[in-house]
Amino acid sequence: MKNLIKTVLILLILLCSTTLAAQEDNQVLPTGSEITKRINARDEGESVTRTLIMELIDRRGKKRLRETRGFRKYYGDEKRTVLFYTSPKNVKDTAFLTIDYAEPDKDDDQWLYLPALRKVRRISASNRGDYFLGTDFTYEDIKKETKVDIKDYKRTTIGEEEIDGHKCYIVEGVPVDEKTAKELGYSKAQQWVDVEIWITRKAIMWDIKGNLLKTVQFSDIRKVQDIWTIHQMDAENHKTGHSTRFIFKDVDYQSEVKDELFTEQALRRGF
Repeated sequence: MKNLIKTVLILLILLCSTTLAAQEDNQVLPTGSEITKRINARDEGESVTRTLIMELIDRRGKKRLRETRGFRKYYGDEKRTVLFYTSPKNVKDTAFLTIDYAEPDKDDDQWLYLPALRKVRRISASNRGDYFLGTDFTYEDIKKETKVDIKDYKRTTIGEEEIDGHKCYIVEGVPVDEKTAKELGYSKAQQWVDVEIWITRKAIMWDIKGNLLKTVQFSDIRKVQDIWTIHQMDAENHKTGHSTRFIFKDVDYQSEVKDELFTEQALRRGF
């Protein structure tokens, strides 16, 4: 009798284990829309001040350095970001301002100040897929930073994978139409999104012809003033062999960021 009870208990344990394993295998992943909302809801602070060092590396390994001082501030759901180049001398005083409006049907505004021309140039929405001042990041990449645009892509969760020991959901985005694809310069993009902190740790993009275009890695992610912060971004262009590294330093979410920094006048004047 005891042996029978023992056998029944073992069978029950095996059955429960098999059922749990099957449930895990059939686990329903969050949708692309749900993950997008999580990414965009992540705390970035009301404002931030930081230094951004850009390393531009050509296919032969030759490196050029750029240093900027950046400011970002939220006005409700509207985001304003400005970059002022501080070195080297040939790009010093160049400045870039972007206003990311909350209204989905309103085109965002972007302005670039080139000191050699002493002129502020507005960047059209149709040019947002152009590369930003010799880097491997586009104007749209610079504007969105770590957030994503809901209206540009149809997103689907296609799986899970670990990146540097962190569990991530893999989200694939396809532009909503051909016009948007041409503006962005991508026919498809995939993101590996950390399931705990909702930050993208890796992204791969394909050009409008469907060819592999570039890979972006997001690393040195740690808290600053209790806000998860990316300190390094590496973009590799598989077509040109060129790569770009962004290093963020002196990140400060608590210092005051003045409203007058986000104007065309400030682009000419500097910070």
